[in-house]
Amino acid sequence: MRIAPGVLAFSCVWGYIFSDPEVRSLLESQIRHILVVRTDRLGDVILTLPVLAALRRCYPEAHLAMLLRRYTGEIVEGNPYCDEIIWYDGPARPQPFLQMVGIIRRHRFDAVVVVHPRLRLALLMAFAGIPLRIGTGFRFYSFLFNRRVYEHRREAARHELEYNLHLLSPLSCPVPEEIQQADFGVVVRAEEDERAAALLAESGISAGESFVVLHPGSGGSAREWPDRNFATLAMRFGTERVVLTGSPGEESRVEAIVALTGGMAVSLAGRSSVKVLAALLRRADLCIAHSTGPLHLAVAVGTPVVGIYPQLIPMSPRRWGPYSARSRVVVPRKPVDCSECSGAKRHRCSCMESITVDEVYDAAKELLSAGERQRAGGGRGG
Repeated sequence: MRIAPGVLAFSCVWGYIFSDPEVRSLLESQIRHILVVRTDRLGDVILTLPVLAALRRCYPEAHLAMLLRRYTGEIVEGNPYCDEIIWYDGPARPQPFLQMVGIIRRHRFDAVVVVHPRLRLALLMAFAGIPLRIGTGFRFYSFLFNRRVYEHRREAARHELEYNLHLLSPLSCPVPEEIQQADFGVVVRAEEDERAAALLAESGISAGESFVVLHPGSGGSAREWPDRNFATLAMRFGTERVVLTGSPGEESRVEAIVALTGGMAVSLAGRSSVKVLAALLRRADLCIAHSTGPLHLAVAVGTPVVGIYPQLIPMSPRRWGPYSARSRVVVPRKPVDCSECSGAKRHRCSCMESITVDEVYDAAKELLSAGERQRAGGGRGG
């Protein structure tokens, strides 16, 4: 994105004016409207939702809004901590810059937390006149933020969810070092749960019947385990019912995996909205997936998960793993700097192929056994 010299000059002056400590202190005492910005993928948005819960604790009377893309916004609808969703995009593409500036300006936000840093977003918040603008300190455009947090996320020193919460430090919003249980605030309505039940019934799975969800795709966001391994894994469950899910466009891939199982698994790929998928995952005993949105969605609705991850530091489970005590992570027994996995995301990765079906199945059975023990003791299954 090219920036005119006049725009840069204006932004520098703007940033200087609102960097005065006394002005910022005054603004902090008058914060009534806060915007949280996360305009990327589903998993990223889910891992940002605890920011809303933390802000609600710190500012119980504030109006909290999120700036989102439409395809991820559904998961925030009904969230008890979010008062409003502002759409970043129109039907096909981001809304024009000046139009977006006008939309944000009309809300008269006192503060914004830009969780997903991009130049366009930083410029939008400055031009919209938001007095307190919080973002990373490590981008060339970070001068557009007047409160900056200095953490290199690519080093994976902590989890993405924790990085997101650390952005609240300029708002004097305390975040505990050890977060025992994240509050995602995902709400599944009765009609969405009924639709999930109907899809399962159509696949021969009755109400209350145990089943496991496998989600073999990642939309290109993760290193992937081979499809044949997912098919073999599905057959290992024997009498345990197995449901394969997938995003729109992944139907043929998932059907091919189902065919490899000889019909022992069923496909619901492309047949549910995000919220119906949440309802489906909430009913499952376990979800097995890569580092992708549905895995984090399963965590958000309280379902145990097994995550299959590479050892590359930027993609590692330390940063992107399931944020749940009821989870297991399986990684390759190969070097962290494996050159075979350092290129394009979608090429064959021998490191991921080195993860055996037995390793994943053993992790799954461990969680399923723990769930059975919990149910026997009168607790919730999983």
